[in-house]
Amino acid sequence: MYKIGQVSKMFDLPVSTIRYYDIEGLFPSIKRKSGIRIFSEKEIETIRIINCLKNSGLGLKDIKKFIKWCEDGNSTLKLRKQLFDSQQVIIKEKLDELSKMYSMIRFKCWYYNKAVILGNEQLVANKVPYKLPNNIKNIYDHAHH
Repeated sequence: MYKIGQVSKMFDLPVSTIRYYDIEGLFPSIKRKSGIRIFSEKEIETIRIINCLKNSGLGLKDIKKFIKWCEDGNSTLKLRKQLFDSQQVIIKEKLDELSKMYSMIRFKCWYYNKAVILGNEQLVANKVPYKLPNNIKNIYDHAHH
């Protein structure tokens, strides 16, 4: 069991944000002791899911809908599954984009490392794209396609 200050530190969230989540109904079964919110593992997991869904691009309105579906029980299982299926597609697209960016960064690190060693950028530029070592060519290709 945790108090709001502990939860705030745990998730690096302002207390005001956690209070707002409660006011918006995102912790429907939170207990209070003398008016003080007491967060159980259920609310802690709810915050983890809220953070995940927010970071995946879902708005608070849709997160509230998801929380309501959870409270509604088994009749909403398909809806909840569809929500996570669609977020999975979004995250996969972001991962693919990040992977390409990472490949570009790796290629440029190799490129400039070689240029520094040789003391001549043009010698490295002349290798692009057809005379690159195979492992670097693969990275280059991934970044450019």
